[in-house]
Amino acid sequence: MHGTIESAAKLDALRERASSLPLEQFDPGDPELFRTDTFWPYFDRLRREDPVHYCKDSMFGPYWSVTRYNDIMEIETNHSVFSSASSLGGITIRDIDPDLRRESFISMDPPRHAAQRKTVAPMFTPTHLDNLALNIRQRSAECLDNLPVGQVFDWVDQVSIELTTQMLAVLFDFPWEDRRKLTRWSDIATTIPGPDGVVATEDERQAELAECAGYFARLWKERIAQPPKSDLLSMMAHGPATRDMDARNFLGNLVLLIVGGNDTTRNTMSGAIHALSQHPEEYRKLRANPALIDSFVPEVIRWQTPLAHMRRTALADFEFRGKQIKKGDKVVMWYVSGNRDEEVIEKPYDFIIDRARPRTHISFGFGIHRCVGLRLAELQLKIIWEEILKRFDHIDVVGEPKRVYSSFVKGLETLPVKITA
Repeated sequence: MHGTIESAAKLDALRERASSLPLEQFDPGDPELFRTDTFWPYFDRLRREDPVHYCKDSMFGPYWSVTRYNDIMEIETNHSVFSSASSLGGITIRDIDPDLRRESFISMDPPRHAAQRKTVAPMFTPTHLDNLALNIRQRSAECLDNLPVGQVFDWVDQVSIELTTQMLAVLFDFPWEDRRKLTRWSDIATTIPGPDGVVATEDERQAELAECAGYFARLWKERIAQPPKSDLLSMMAHGPATRDMDARNFLGNLVLLIVGGNDTTRNTMSGAIHALSQHPEEYRKLRANPALIDSFVPEVIRWQTPLAHMRRTALADFEFRGKQIKKGDKVVMWYVSGNRDEEVIEKPYDFIIDRARPRTHISFGFGIHRCVGLRLAELQLKIIWEEILKRFDHIDVVGEPKRVYSSFVKGLETLPVKITA
């Protein structure tokens, strides 16, 4: 079944619309398609008929869509033609006002990218992850033991947000009592202002990001005055490539690390519960054999694809798959489509927790911009599921999730569940 569309009739109607609409009218980046989980048939058709597709008019302006797995990999690795630079628009379909652009290492090209990324990389070495694992297990156990068994509650708020926010607070050595600010700032960083967004206006969004910058600037001063420690802020404060960052680069890297550490793991934690609720036979398989967690985790990450796309900007005219991409054009790599590419992934619309090659997915990107914290994300998901299976026979989803209004963050805002005693 595609995504979470329960009704076969609704799915047929969607397919009919996606098959009858002229390709030149396709706008797969419309956030409403993601809020309603109705984008799947559009990407299916683009992969088949127009895998490098030009949308000339959208709320984000004109853009190219690259929808096949191998084509995405090719764009990802061609840095001489396709730029991530924030000065050209950065990594999302939505252009940021030039006066508000903030550079981060994910929105830099080589060689500057490598030096800043290297500064935070020690956080994610195997040795450091082994040390973090004990902390993650203890916090996961406490969180699960405090859930209201027998009552309906929101899994997103009480588990996914709580655990990822705690993890961020540990990574930054952030004041524990203020940790929910990190969740708020993550949501603010990626929201589209308006009636469906977290804030109504861009001015409100910028005001809250300024609050984030001010809060972290105070912590930064503390870390500079202290000997180097093993938290992300201290690593950046003492790292040669990052200690002299200007204010925009500082906030850009903070937002990158907050969103990277929050949205991806949070949405996959929620997506795991939802996926298993739709595939009870896989849930039974997992309960019968907890060792399958090792392949279940990457399959959930593929299935959810917590960031739907990344964007590049063409540095020169370039012919790609017979299409003429012009210098300055916006090129969107749809990870969510690549992860359903039948030519690369067998039965991509089936949720299979014991896949032979579960790590064949593009959710973390590819090449030099591949997610620096991917091993930590997998570790958090592995541990939470080890602890869930020790405690609960079943977690029932008891209502439809509310999805994020975004074609960048593919996530769930709420997911009502009930744990039977």
